[in-house]
Amino acid sequence: MKEQQNGLNSSNGLNGSNRCLLHCCVIALILLFTIHYSLFTAYAEKVYIDITSPAVRKLPIAIQGFIGGSEISDIVKNDLTFTGLFDCIDEAAHIERPEQPFNPNNWKGLGVELVVKGMVVRGKDLNVVVSAYDVSEGREILKKEYSAPAELLRPISHSIANDIYKTLTGQQGIFRTKIAFVGEREGKKELYLMDWDGHRMHGLGITGGILLSPRWSSDGTKMIYSAERNRSWDIYLLDMNEMRERNIVRLNGLNMAGNFFPNNKEFVFSSSKDGKSNIHIGDTLSMKGWKLISSPWIDVSPAVSPDGNNVLFVSNRSGSPQVYIADKDGSGIRRLTFEGAYNTSPVWSPRGDRIAFVRMISGKNQIFIMKPDGTGVMQLTDKGNNEEPSFSPDGRYIAFTSDRDGSKGIYLMRSNGEDQKRITPKGLKATCPAWSP
Repeated sequence: MKEQQNGLNSSNGLNGSNRCLLHCCVIALILLFTIHYSLFTAYAEKVYIDITSPAVRKLPIAIQGFIGGSEISDIVKNDLTFTGLFDCIDEAAHIERPEQPFNPNNWKGLGVELVVKGMVVRGKDLNVVVSAYDVSEGREILKKEYSAPAELLRPISHSIANDIYKTLTGQQGIFRTKIAFVGEREGKKELYLMDWDGHRMHGLGITGGILLSPRWSSDGTKMIYSAERNRSWDIYLLDMNEMRERNIVRLNGLNMAGNFFPNNKEFVFSSSKDGKSNIHIGDTLSMKGWKLISSPWIDVSPAVSPDGNNVLFVSNRSGSPQVYIADKDGSGIRRLTFEGAYNTSPVWSPRGDRIAFVRMISGKNQIFIMKPDGTGVMQLTDKGNNEEPSFSPDGRYIAFTSDRDGSKGIYLMRSNGEDQKRITPKGLKATCPAWSP
């Protein structure tokens, strides 16, 4: 029998200064997705890098400094280098100058397979023309013109990197995505938003005594999170278009947000309203909810699979916290983790083919990855405490929290554990990363 639960149908606006800031953020986001570009030539019939291959090799490329805007080409180079799919040849080795016409003979001896050139014209707006050349075939495979306000220099650079990435791999890049997280300065916790690489960071004006577990809807229009305010642990929903917050779960006890179902309407959460923590489903439209998994044990940290057919959760029903999986109706519960006395914080990859989770080893929390059946377990981190993994929308990268350098911050790594780096400043305590769609 489903137990109906009423949420709180309240809608809270933000104060004037925060509302102004948030509207500016919305405008910037809109501009980000309306960067004007004209497509002159693009050939997509050849895939230069098969990213699904287990033996993929790095593609040697040359990104020449853009005439009139080398900071843009530097961002493009940094984006592509982080993927681990490209070997960007040092500019000191370039024979051909950026202002010279492309000549494949200048690059063959260096082993370069792709050359990127660009020109930036600065006026009221930034106007950038970018060309990419196939060295072996001696032809232009991509040419685009971009135009955007000067303050969107970084978004326009990420757009260029995305287009090059898609031309070479046939897949969408992640360079225009965002990461939400909880930041803390002088004891004040606030919800923040930043570009995937840590730049253009800003607070959203959403605060609380404690903030936890921000989670995006798959269409990027909503975010849910848990907050402790006035001694009440509730779950809130933030409309990313209107930048309005609603309290959607107010029940007795501790209420912790999980993630959305694929319909972007229903979501999972845990609640201790009955004195023990159970897994529930809530509906953001009807403001109703019902129990999904009820047991005598502590069941927390629910996570819905991308297809909506399964739910991960953590339970102590075996005597210690372990990761379990259930069918979407709460039936068919089976255990996934068997090693270690503490396994928690499971999250799905966007394709549902892998699960990242946290395991305690020698008193430290480390991030692991496994297949949905619990096999193929691999440790990804080993320095400091590492927690709260969140996959990029293509599943190739993971954002996470680490204290390895003395203060908690947001780090990135490839999903195989390579190239781990901090992207938030040390002066800001940063936790709970959530990668946008």
